[in-house]
Amino acid sequence: MPAGGAKREVVTTWFGAFIVEDGAVVRSAIFPDDPEGLANRLRLRRTGSTSSEEEEIVRTDAVGHLVSTDRRLEALGVAIDDHPGPYPDLSTFRPAVAGRLLREALLDAADRALRDAWDPAVHLEEAVRAMEDLDRTINLIGERLVSWAGRDSPRLPEVPTERVRAIARELAGEAEDSAEPVDRLPGLDPALEASRRGLAALYLAAEENRGALERSLEAAVPRRAPNLAALLGPLLAARMIAQAGGLERLGRLPASTIQVLGAERAFFEHLRGRAPPPRHGLLFLHPTIQGAPKRLRGKLARALAGKAAIAARRDVQGSPNLPALAAAYASRAADVRKIPSREHRRPRGGRDPTPST
Repeated sequence: MPAGGAKREVVTTWFGAFIVEDGAVVRSAIFPDDPEGLANRLRLRRTGSTSSEEEEIVRTDAVGHLVSTDRRLEALGVAIDDHPGPYPDLSTFRPAVAGRLLREALLDAADRALRDAWDPAVHLEEAVRAMEDLDRTINLIGERLVSWAGRDSPRLPEVPTERVRAIARELAGEAEDSAEPVDRLPGLDPALEASRRGLAALYLAAEENRGALERSLEAAVPRRAPNLAALLGPLLAARMIAQAGGLERLGRLPASTIQVLGAERAFFEHLRGRAPPPRHGLLFLHPTIQGAPKRLRGKLARALAGKAAIAARRDVQGSPNLPALAAAYASRAADVRKIPSREHRRPRGGRDPTPST
Protein backbone atom coordinates (compact mmCIF):
# COMPACT_ATOMS: atom_id res chain seq x y z
CA MET A 1 0.00 0.00 0.00
CA PRO A 2 1.28 3.53 -0.70
CA ALA A 3 2.90 5.59 2.00
CA GLY A 4 0.57 6.97 4.60
CA GLY A 5 -1.89 4.12 4.17
CA ALA A 6 -3.95 5.90 1.47
CA LYS A 7 -6.20 3.66 -0.56
CA ARG A 8 -5.82 3.43 -4.31
CA GLU A 9 -9.33 2.55 -5.37
CA VAL A 10 -10.66 1.63 -8.80
CA VAL A 11 -13.99 3.37 -9.45
CA THR A 12 -16.14 2.63 -12.50
CA THR A 13 -18.96 4.91 -13.62
CA TRP A 14 -21.12 4.83 -16.75
CA PHE A 15 -18.70 7.14 -18.58
CA GLY A 16 -15.28 5.84 -17.49
CA ALA A 17 -12.94 4.02 -15.12
CA PHE A 18 -10.78 5.88 -12.58
CA ILE A 19 -8.09 5.26 -9.98
CA VAL A 20 -8.74 7.44 -6.94
CA GLU A 21 -6.34 8.18 -4.09
CA ASP A 22 -7.10 10.48 -1.16
CA GLY A 23 -10.19 11.79 -2.91
CA ALA A 24 -8.31 12.76 -6.08
CA VAL A 25 -8.24 11.13 -9.52
CA VAL A 26 -4.74 9.91 -10.33
CA ARG A 27 -5.58 7.98 -13.51
CA SER A 28 -8.59 7.85 -15.82
CA ALA A 29 -9.86 5.93 -18.83
CA ILE A 30 -12.92 7.50 -20.45
CA PHE A 31 -15.40 5.30 -22.31
CA PRO A 32 -16.37 6.10 -25.94
CA ASP A 33 -18.86 8.94 -26.13
CA ASP A 34 -21.31 7.18 -28.44
CA PRO A 35 -24.51 5.41 -27.29
CA GLU A 36 -23.54 2.03 -28.77
CA GLY A 37 -20.15 1.99 -27.07
CA LEU A 38 -21.62 3.03 -23.74
CA ALA A 39 -24.35 0.40 -24.08
CA ASN A 40 -21.68 -2.25 -24.62
CA ARG A 41 -19.93 -1.19 -21.40
CA LEU A 42 -23.23 -1.27 -19.51
CA ARG A 43 -23.94 -4.76 -20.84
CA LEU A 44 -20.49 -5.98 -19.76
CA ARG A 45 -21.09 -4.57 -16.30
CA ARG A 46 -24.54 -6.16 -16.09
CA THR A 47 -23.19 -9.58 -17.06
CA GLY A 48 -20.27 -9.40 -14.60
CA SER A 49 -17.54 -8.85 -17.19
CA THR A 50 -14.89 -6.13 -17.34
CA SER A 51 -14.33 -3.57 -20.08
CA SER A 52 -11.10 -3.04 -22.01
CA GLU A 53 -10.65 0.35 -20.29
CA GLU A 54 -10.83 -1.27 -16.84
CA GLU A 55 -8.39 -3.98 -17.87
CA GLU A 56 -5.99 -1.42 -19.32
CA ILE A 57 -6.04 0.95 -16.34
CA VAL A 58 -5.38 -1.91 -13.90
CA ARG A 59 -2.77 -3.67 -16.04
CA THR A 60 -0.67 -0.54 -16.67
CA ASP A 61 -0.80 0.76 -13.09
CA ALA A 62 2.77 1.03 -11.78
CA VAL A 63 1.99 1.48 -8.08
CA GLY A 64 -0.33 -1.47 -7.44
CA HIS A 65 -2.21 -2.35 -4.24
CA LEU A 66 -5.51 -1.46 -5.90
CA VAL A 67 -8.82 -2.01 -4.13
CA SER A 68 -12.45 -1.68 -5.17
CA THR A 69 -15.99 -2.33 -4.00
CA ASP A 70 -16.81 -3.83 -7.41
CA ARG A 71 -16.38 -7.60 -7.27
CA ARG A 72 -16.11 -7.84 -11.04
CA LEU A 73 -12.58 -6.47 -10.75
CA GLU A 74 -11.39 -9.41 -8.64
CA ALA A 75 -10.64 -11.21 -11.90
CA LEU A 76 -8.08 -8.46 -12.65
CA GLY A 77 -6.28 -8.91 -9.33
CA VAL A 78 -7.97 -5.99 -7.55
CA ALA A 79 -8.62 -6.57 -3.85
CA ILE A 80 -12.15 -6.13 -2.53
CA ASP A 81 -12.69 -3.42 0.10
CA ASP A 82 -16.22 -2.84 1.34
CA HIS A 83 -15.28 0.49 2.95
CA PRO A 84 -14.56 2.93 0.11
CA GLY A 85 -12.65 6.10 0.64
CA PRO A 86 -13.79 9.62 -0.26
CA TYR A 87 -14.81 10.06 -3.89
CA PRO A 88 -13.74 13.12 -5.89
CA ASP A 89 -16.02 15.19 -8.08
CA LEU A 90 -16.05 13.41 -11.44
CA SER A 91 -18.34 15.87 -13.23
CA THR A 92 -15.39 17.34 -15.15
CA PHE A 93 -14.88 13.96 -16.87
CA ARG A 94 -18.49 13.60 -18.03
CA PRO A 95 -19.27 14.07 -21.74
CA ALA A 96 -20.63 17.41 -22.84
CA VAL A 97 -24.07 15.96 -23.62
CA ALA A 98 -24.14 13.50 -20.72
CA GLY A 99 -27.91 13.49 -20.26
CA ARG A 100 -28.70 12.60 -23.87
CA LEU A 101 -25.88 10.08 -24.12
CA LEU A 102 -26.88 8.33 -20.89
CA ARG A 103 -30.53 8.14 -21.97
CA GLU A 104 -29.69 6.69 -25.37
CA ALA A 105 -27.16 4.27 -23.85
CA LEU A 106 -29.66 3.02 -21.28
CA LEU A 107 -32.36 2.54 -23.93
CA ASP A 108 -29.88 0.67 -26.12
CA ALA A 109 -28.76 -1.49 -23.19
CA ALA A 110 -32.37 -2.26 -22.25
CA ASP A 111 -33.14 -3.27 -25.83
CA ARG A 112 -30.12 -5.59 -25.90
CA ALA A 113 -31.06 -7.09 -22.53
CA LEU A 114 -34.57 -7.81 -23.77
CA ARG A 115 -33.20 -9.45 -26.91
CA ASP A 116 -30.74 -11.54 -24.87
CA ALA A 117 -33.56 -12.69 -22.57
CA TRP A 118 -35.99 -13.43 -25.42
CA ASP A 119 -37.24 -17.00 -25.45
CA PRO A 120 -39.01 -17.98 -28.72
CA ALA A 121 -40.93 -20.59 -26.71
CA VAL A 122 -43.23 -17.75 -25.65
CA HIS A 123 -45.20 -18.43 -28.83
CA LEU A 124 -45.80 -21.99 -27.68
CA GLU A 125 -46.99 -20.62 -24.35
CA GLU A 126 -49.43 -18.23 -26.04
CA ALA A 127 -50.78 -21.02 -28.26
CA VAL A 128 -51.39 -23.25 -25.23
CA ARG A 129 -53.14 -20.41 -23.38
CA ALA A 130 -55.27 -19.78 -26.46
CA MET A 131 -56.27 -23.45 -26.57
CA GLU A 132 -57.26 -23.34 -22.90
CA ASP A 133 -59.30 -20.17 -23.49
CA LEU A 134 -61.02 -21.76 -26.48
CA ASP A 135 -61.81 -24.89 -24.47
CA ARG A 136 -63.62 -22.80 -21.88
CA THR A 137 -65.37 -20.76 -24.56
CA ILE A 138 -66.48 -23.84 -26.49
CA ASN A 139 -67.88 -25.45 -23.35
CA LEU A 140 -69.83 -22.32 -22.37
CA ILE A 141 -71.27 -21.72 -25.82
CA GLY A 142 -72.07 -25.42 -26.25
CA GLU A 143 -74.00 -25.53 -22.99
CA ARG A 144 -75.96 -22.44 -24.01
CA LEU A 145 -76.76 -23.84 -27.47
CA VAL A 146 -78.06 -27.13 -26.04
CA SER A 147 -80.19 -25.27 -23.50
CA TRP A 148 -81.53 -22.84 -26.08
CA ALA A 149 -82.22 -25.47 -28.74
CA GLY A 150 -84.07 -27.59 -26.19
CA ARG A 151 -86.66 -24.80 -25.78
CA ASP A 152 -88.24 -25.27 -29.21
CA SER A 153 -86.80 -28.47 -30.74
CA PRO A 154 -88.48 -31.51 -29.15
CA ARG A 155 -86.36 -33.91 -31.23
CA LEU A 156 -82.61 -33.29 -30.79
CA PRO A 157 -79.66 -35.42 -31.98
CA GLU A 158 -79.03 -38.26 -29.56
CA VAL A 159 -75.37 -39.04 -30.41
CA PRO A 160 -73.57 -38.31 -27.08
CA THR A 161 -70.13 -37.46 -28.46
CA GLU A 162 -71.43 -35.38 -31.37
CA ARG A 163 -74.63 -34.00 -29.87
CA VAL A 164 -73.48 -30.42 -29.29
CA ARG A 165 -71.74 -30.22 -32.65
CA ALA A 166 -74.81 -31.67 -34.41
CA ILE A 167 -77.07 -29.14 -32.70
CA ALA A 168 -74.72 -26.31 -33.68
CA ARG A 169 -74.66 -27.45 -37.31
CA GLU A 170 -78.42 -27.73 -37.36
CA LEU A 171 -78.92 -24.30 -35.87
CA ALA A 172 -76.31 -22.76 -38.15
CA GLY A 173 -78.01 -24.25 -41.19
CA GLU A 174 -75.03 -26.53 -41.95
CA ALA A 175 -76.72 -29.86 -41.24
CA GLU A 176 -77.28 -32.20 -44.16
CA ASP A 177 -80.77 -32.23 -45.62
CA SER A 178 -82.98 -34.54 -43.63
CA ALA A 179 -85.94 -36.52 -44.92
CA GLU A 180 -87.93 -35.40 -41.89
CA PRO A 181 -88.42 -31.68 -41.19
CA VAL A 182 -87.22 -30.38 -37.85
CA ASP A 183 -90.12 -30.34 -35.41
CA ARG A 184 -89.99 -26.95 -33.71
CA LEU A 185 -92.39 -25.38 -31.28
CA PRO A 186 -93.87 -22.08 -32.38
CA GLY A 187 -92.98 -18.71 -30.93
CA LEU A 188 -89.31 -18.09 -31.86
CA ASP A 189 -88.86 -14.58 -33.16
CA PRO A 190 -87.00 -14.42 -36.52
CA ALA A 191 -84.47 -11.92 -35.13
CA LEU A 192 -83.69 -14.19 -32.19
CA GLU A 193 -83.43 -17.16 -34.53
CA ALA A 194 -80.84 -15.29 -36.60
CA SER A 195 -78.87 -14.44 -33.46
CA ARG A 196 -78.97 -18.07 -32.36
CA ARG A 197 -77.76 -19.10 -35.79
CA GLY A 198 -74.81 -16.72 -35.39
CA LEU A 199 -74.03 -18.18 -31.96
CA ALA A 200 -73.97 -21.68 -33.47
CA ALA A 201 -71.63 -20.47 -36.21
CA LEU A 202 -69.38 -18.98 -33.53
CA TYR A 203 -69.27 -22.35 -31.76
CA LEU A 204 -68.26 -24.15 -34.95
CA ALA A 205 -65.62 -21.50 -35.74
CA ALA A 206 -64.14 -21.77 -32.23
CA GLU A 207 -63.94 -25.55 -32.59
CA GLU A 208 -62.22 -25.20 -35.95
CA ASN A 209 -59.68 -22.71 -34.56
CA ARG A 210 -59.02 -24.93 -31.58
CA GLY A 211 -58.25 -27.84 -33.88
CA ALA A 212 -55.96 -25.65 -35.99
CA LEU A 213 -54.05 -24.57 -32.87
CA GLU A 214 -53.60 -28.19 -31.81
CA ARG A 215 -52.28 -29.16 -35.24
CA SER A 216 -49.89 -26.21 -35.28
CA LEU A 217 -48.50 -27.19 -31.87
CA GLU A 218 -47.99 -30.76 -33.02
CA ALA A 219 -45.94 -29.39 -35.91
CA ALA A 220 -44.04 -26.64 -34.06
CA VAL A 221 -43.06 -28.26 -30.74
CA PRO A 222 -40.83 -30.99 -32.24
CA ARG A 223 -38.83 -28.28 -34.02
CA ARG A 224 -38.39 -26.12 -30.90
CA ALA A 225 -38.11 -28.87 -28.27
CA PRO A 226 -37.37 -32.18 -30.02
CA ASN A 227 -36.31 -34.06 -26.89
CA LEU A 228 -39.35 -33.04 -24.84
CA ALA A 229 -41.71 -33.68 -27.75
CA ALA A 230 -40.32 -37.18 -28.27
CA LEU A 231 -40.54 -37.98 -24.56
CA LEU A 232 -43.87 -36.40 -23.61
CA GLY A 233 -45.63 -35.86 -26.91
CA PRO A 234 -45.97 -32.41 -28.54
CA LEU A 235 -49.11 -31.26 -26.71
CA LEU A 236 -47.99 -32.25 -23.22
CA ALA A 237 -44.52 -30.81 -23.89
CA ALA A 238 -46.13 -27.51 -24.91
CA ARG A 239 -48.25 -27.49 -21.74
CA MET A 240 -45.18 -28.11 -19.58
CA ILE A 241 -43.28 -25.27 -21.28
CA ALA A 242 -46.23 -22.92 -20.84
CA GLN A 243 -46.70 -23.88 -17.17
CA ALA A 244 -43.00 -23.32 -16.43
CA GLY A 245 -42.99 -19.91 -18.14
CA GLY A 246 -40.73 -20.81 -21.04
CA LEU A 247 -38.33 -23.48 -22.20
CA GLU A 248 -35.27 -21.92 -20.58
CA ARG A 249 -36.97 -21.73 -17.19
CA LEU A 250 -38.16 -25.32 -17.54
CA GLY A 251 -34.57 -26.32 -18.24
CA ARG A 252 -33.48 -24.75 -14.94
CA LEU A 253 -36.08 -26.53 -12.82
CA PRO A 254 -35.12 -29.66 -10.85
CA ALA A 255 -36.89 -32.93 -11.55
CA SER A 256 -38.78 -32.73 -8.24
CA THR A 257 -40.40 -29.46 -9.34
CA ILE A 258 -41.16 -30.71 -12.84
CA GLN A 259 -42.93 -33.72 -11.29
CA VAL A 260 -45.55 -31.53 -9.57
CA LEU A 261 -45.64 -28.75 -12.19
CA GLY A 262 -49.29 -27.86 -12.65
CA ALA A 263 -50.30 -29.07 -9.17
CA GLU A 264 -49.43 -25.83 -7.39
CA ARG A 265 -52.83 -25.54 -5.70
CA ALA A 266 -52.58 -29.06 -4.27
CA PHE A 267 -49.00 -28.38 -3.20
CA PHE A 268 -49.95 -25.27 -1.22
CA GLU A 269 -52.86 -27.13 0.35
CA HIS A 270 -50.29 -29.70 1.48
CA LEU A 271 -48.09 -26.94 2.94
CA ARG A 272 -51.10 -25.75 4.96
CA GLY A 273 -51.59 -29.27 6.30
CA ARG A 274 -54.90 -29.80 4.53
CA ALA A 275 -53.90 -32.44 1.97
CA PRO A 276 -51.22 -35.03 1.25
CA PRO A 277 -48.35 -34.01 -1.04
CA PRO A 278 -49.21 -34.23 -4.75
CA ARG A 279 -47.51 -37.04 -6.66
CA HIS A 280 -47.84 -35.50 -10.11
CA GLY A 281 -49.17 -32.47 -11.93
CA LEU A 282 -49.43 -32.13 -15.69
CA LEU A 283 -47.41 -35.33 -16.11
CA PHE A 284 -50.60 -37.18 -15.21
CA LEU A 285 -51.70 -36.51 -18.80
CA HIS A 286 -48.97 -38.82 -20.08
CA PRO A 287 -50.58 -42.11 -21.19
CA THR A 288 -48.24 -44.31 -19.15
CA ILE A 289 -49.21 -42.47 -15.94
CA GLN A 290 -52.88 -41.85 -16.64
CA GLY A 291 -53.48 -45.51 -17.44
CA ALA A 292 -51.40 -46.89 -14.57
CA PRO A 293 -52.75 -48.12 -11.23
CA LYS A 294 -52.97 -45.38 -8.64
CA ARG A 295 -50.29 -46.99 -6.47
CA LEU A 296 -47.72 -46.71 -9.30
CA ARG A 297 -48.43 -43.22 -10.59
CA GLY A 298 -46.07 -41.47 -8.19
CA LYS A 299 -43.14 -43.70 -9.13
CA LEU A 300 -43.84 -43.32 -12.83
CA ALA A 301 -44.17 -39.54 -12.51
CA ARG A 302 -40.87 -39.35 -10.66
CA ALA A 303 -39.11 -41.37 -13.36
CA LEU A 304 -40.69 -39.34 -16.16
CA ALA A 305 -39.83 -36.03 -14.46
CA GLY A 306 -36.16 -37.01 -14.28
CA LYS A 307 -36.05 -37.72 -18.00
CA ALA A 308 -38.04 -34.57 -18.76
CA ALA A 309 -35.51 -32.45 -16.87
CA ILE A 310 -32.69 -33.88 -19.01
CA ALA A 311 -34.74 -33.43 -22.19
CA ALA A 312 -35.52 -29.78 -21.38
CA ARG A 313 -31.84 -28.97 -20.75
CA ARG A 314 -30.85 -30.59 -24.01
CA ASP A 315 -33.48 -28.55 -25.86
CA VAL A 316 -32.27 -25.31 -24.26
CA GLN A 317 -28.78 -26.10 -25.56
CA GLY A 318 -30.15 -26.86 -29.02
CA SER A 319 -29.17 -30.54 -28.92
CA PRO A 320 -30.91 -32.95 -31.32
CA ASN A 321 -33.35 -35.57 -30.13
CA LEU A 322 -31.81 -38.34 -28.04
CA PRO A 323 -33.97 -41.46 -28.47
CA ALA A 324 -32.21 -43.08 -25.51
CA LEU A 325 -34.21 -40.83 -23.13
CA ALA A 326 -37.57 -42.20 -24.18
CA ALA A 327 -36.15 -45.74 -24.26
CA ALA A 328 -34.73 -45.36 -20.74
CA TYR A 329 -38.09 -44.16 -19.42
CA ALA A 330 -39.93 -47.00 -21.16
CA SER A 331 -37.56 -49.48 -19.54
CA ARG A 332 -38.03 -47.90 -16.11
CA ALA A 333 -41.82 -47.81 -16.58
CA ALA A 334 -41.79 -51.53 -17.41
CA ASP A 335 -39.83 -52.24 -14.22
CA VAL A 336 -42.25 -50.17 -12.13
CA ARG A 337 -45.26 -52.07 -13.50
CA LYS A 338 -43.68 -55.32 -12.29
CA ILE A 339 -43.79 -54.14 -8.66
CA PRO A 340 -46.25 -56.48 -6.92
CA SER A 341 -49.26 -55.06 -5.14
CA ARG A 342 -49.93 -55.68 -1.45
CA GLU A 343 -52.36 -58.53 -1.59
CA HIS A 344 -52.83 -58.77 2.19
CA ARG A 345 -53.61 -55.56 4.01
CA ARG A 346 -54.79 -55.37 7.58
CA PRO A 347 -58.16 -53.59 7.51
CA ARG A 348 -59.13 -50.92 9.98
CA GLY A 349 -60.09 -52.21 13.39
CA GLY A 350 -57.36 -54.86 13.55
CA ARG A 351 -59.41 -57.70 12.01
CA ASP A 352 -57.73 -60.43 10.09
CA PRO A 353 -57.35 -59.59 6.41
CA THR A 354 -59.38 -61.50 3.91
CA PRO A 355 -57.18 -63.16 1.28
CA SER A 356 -57.73 -61.77 -2.18
CA THR A 357 -59.07 -64.07 -4.82
